[in-house]
Amino acid sequence: MCKNHGVAYVKPGKVEVREIDYPKLALGDRQCHHGVIIKIVSTNICGSDQHMVRGRTTAPEGLILGHEITGVVIEAGRDVEFIKEGDLVSVPFNIACGRCRNCKEGKTGICLNVNPARPGAAYGYVDMGGWVGGQAEYVMVPYADFNLLKFPDPDQAMEKIKDLTLLSDIFPTGYHGAVTAGVGPGAIVYVAGAGPVGLACAASCHLLGAAVVIVGDMIPERLEQARSFGCETIDLRNDTPLPDAIAEIVGVPEVDCAVDCVGFEARGHGANADKEMPATVLNSVMDVTRAGGGIGIPGLYVTGDPGAVDEAAKKGSLSIRLGLGWAKSHSFHTGQCPVMKYHRQLMNAILYDKVQIAKAVNVQIISLQDSVQGYKDFDGGAAKKFVIDPHGMIPN
Repeated sequence: MCKNHGVAYVKPGKVEVREIDYPKLALGDRQCHHGVIIKIVSTNICGSDQHMVRGRTTAPEGLILGHEITGVVIEAGRDVEFIKEGDLVSVPFNIACGRCRNCKEGKTGICLNVNPARPGAAYGYVDMGGWVGGQAEYVMVPYADFNLLKFPDPDQAMEKIKDLTLLSDIFPTGYHGAVTAGVGPGAIVYVAGAGPVGLACAASCHLLGAAVVIVGDMIPERLEQARSFGCETIDLRNDTPLPDAIAEIVGVPEVDCAVDCVGFEARGHGANADKEMPATVLNSVMDVTRAGGGIGIPGLYVTGDPGAVDEAAKKGSLSIRLGLGWAKSHSFHTGQCPVMKYHRQLMNAILYDKVQIAKAVNVQIISLQDSVQGYKDFDGGAAKKFVIDPHGMIPN
C-alpha cells in the first residue's frame, strides 16, 4: 500500500506535514463507486486556508488542508464511465453531486447533497462537509464524471501546468468576481486586494476587456506585482481618500464596477491601516462604485469568526452601509465561485495563449515539505502564489 502525507492544521499559526491514510474509494462505510483516486501533481495554498491557520475559524485540529487540486487519475470506481486511469485532470474546489436542484442549475458551489450541515462543500475546509484536503500526495474525488475537467493533451498540459493548476479555484474565482461585478469591454474597475485572488481578478478584468483596472492594497510588493501586467495601483496605507485616489487616475472619483477580493479580515485605510475593520472593503466599494454599478464579492465572509474584533463580527454581522448601496441601485453578488461554470473556457484561454495567469499571480513551486514555510511566507504578505508539487513532477 502506498503511503500518503498531507498538510495538517495543528493550531492557530501552526501547520505540519503528517503521514495520513491513503485514500479509499469509500464514503464512510459505503463504497464510492462514482469516485476516483488522484495522484496529485500540484496543489495550491489559498488565502482561504490562511483564515483557518490564523485561527479565524472553528477548524478542528488535524484537518488536512487544501482544495486547489490538479492530478493524475490512478484508480477509478466501478461507475466512473468517462474519466479514465491516466487522465490529467483539474479538480474544482466545489464538491458537487451533479444530481440535486442546484447542481442542475449550474450552482455547483451550493450543492445540496455533499454536506449534511449546509449547502456546499469543499476539500479540506472547515464546515464544508468533512472532506479530506488535497495538500497531500493522493486524494479521493467523488462524482468524478461530473466534477473533473480532463485536459485534452497531457503533454501540452504539463507544459502549462503552472497556469492550469490555477483552474481549480483562484482563476475562476477571480474571473467570477469580475463577471458578477459586470466587467466588460471599456469598463473602469476597482479591485480591492492584491493577493492571489485579487491579482487573478485583475488579470480576468483585462481578459474581459476592461479599459482601466485599479488595484488597491497595503503591501508594496503586491502592488508592484499588479503593475507588472498593466494595472493601476493605490497604496491604501496613504491618507488620500479612496475616491480622490481613483480620481487621480481616471479623472472622476468613481468606477463602473468593483470587486472585493479581501473578505472579512479587512483592515482600515490610511491612519486605520493597522486596525482590523471587517466592513471596510464592502463600505468603500459602495462609496466608489457609480450609481447602477455592480459589486462582486468573492472575498470570504464567514458565519463564525472566533478572532473577530467585536461580538457582532464573531457571528458574521458587520456594520455595512446597505442604505448607500440601495440608494445607488448597486447589484451585489456573493458566495463561492461555481468553478465548473468557467473552468473549461478558462482552460482554453490558457492553452491558446490568451492569458498568462501564472505570471500575473507570480506562481512559485515548492515541495510538500516546504509547505510549512510557504504558509509562513504567504501570511507575511509575499507577492507569490505558492503551488505545492508533492511528487516533483513539475518541470522547471
